[in-house]
Amino acid sequence: MKINNVYVGGWFQRTMLQLSEIYDFLRNCDTQLNLDKEKLGEHRKSLEIGKIDYGVAGEEYIEFTTALNIKVKIFEDGLIVLNNNNVSEDTLFADIDHVTDYYENRLSPAFNFLFSLGAPVPKELASIETVYPYFVVCDNATKEEISELLSRTEKQKYFEFNNNKYDVLRGDKYYFINSKKQSIDNIERYVEEQIFIREFKGQLHRYLNMHRIIWEKIDNVKEHVNVKGSEIVKFTTKLEGYAKTITLIEGRIDQMGTYISTREKIAKSDEELAEFLAISGYRYETLKDTLSYINSLWKMTKSYINSAQKLFEGIKQDVTSSSVKSLTIVTSMSAGAAIIDLITESRPVFTTFGVFYFFILALIGWASTKVLNFVASSRKYEVADIEYEKDIK
Repeated sequence: MKINNVYVGGWFQRTMLQLSEIYDFLRNCDTQLNLDKEKLGEHRKSLEIGKIDYGVAGEEYIEFTTALNIKVKIFEDGLIVLNNNNVSEDTLFADIDHVTDYYENRLSPAFNFLFSLGAPVPKELASIETVYPYFVVCDNATKEEISELLSRTEKQKYFEFNNNKYDVLRGDKYYFINSKKQSIDNIERYVEEQIFIREFKGQLHRYLNMHRIIWEKIDNVKEHVNVKGSEIVKFTTKLEGYAKTITLIEGRIDQMGTYISTREKIAKSDEELAEFLAISGYRYETLKDTLSYINSLWKMTKSYINSAQKLFEGIKQDVTSSSVKSLTIVTSMSAGAAIIDLITESRPVFTTFGVFYFFILALIGWASTKVLNFVASSRKYEVADIEYEKDIK
């Protein structure tokens, strides 16, 4: 059995503007941004770039080779596909690790540095470990040989498809494509589309899980029926952090609708790709519906965080009002003492007792302020909110 290629890739929203920036970086290590030139040069050197091409195939793309027998293709919508055509059956998993290592430890750090300015990636997304789809392309393998490959990687078969041009056997992380008469270019188009679809679906699933996590965090803040005045700042700071994360993720989700529509249009206009898409198990319309559902969940999450912030802002104002009233009492006491002194003395006389008396009054005022502030910070304020039965999402 001959193994021709192994593919791995990913997708993160980008545009033709970022593609131009990538092209400048790959060609001449140029950037218009205020980045450390030395670090930028180190990242480019680590890529060991060979030949670079800029082309159009529905979308604009950059393709370059490396000294490590790895080819990289980057599309304007952010899709990245890497392949290693120097593979064999005996070294298959080492060859997969080779291309994965290049992606994770060379290419991704270089692009992360190149795009390190601007809106950040939420830390909840940055810390998620990516599970890649791996595509193994074989040439005229038998059904038994393909099944044996699957058994070496995964125990469960998700689906199998056969026709006179190619066979596809898919596990969870691994796709095995056996080419009979299909050209490598058409198979590569199928791989590109599958990586995009899986990554698109994977991002939506992560956003769903993050919605659940952040909603529970907001609930944990709001579940305090009574909170001390000294805890208000801590809770409002937490809510501000959640609100920032929600805003960043909402922006990412809003971008996704454009990408899926463009990909759908290009894919459906490709007659060779139509047969592959028919066996993929995914439909663009379903992805659009899922995107709409996730988008509505995050809009609801944003409304929820806004209501929580308003609730605690109201409590914060109550604490401030209590503090002002306390200071007013102390100030009135001091003013009263001063008035008594004015009406009982014909003219001011400085005495040792007077100075001592002044400091006693100041100490009493300071102590009173501290006591009243402590009472205000220890006082419990009711968190009045409506409780709902939770729906299963």
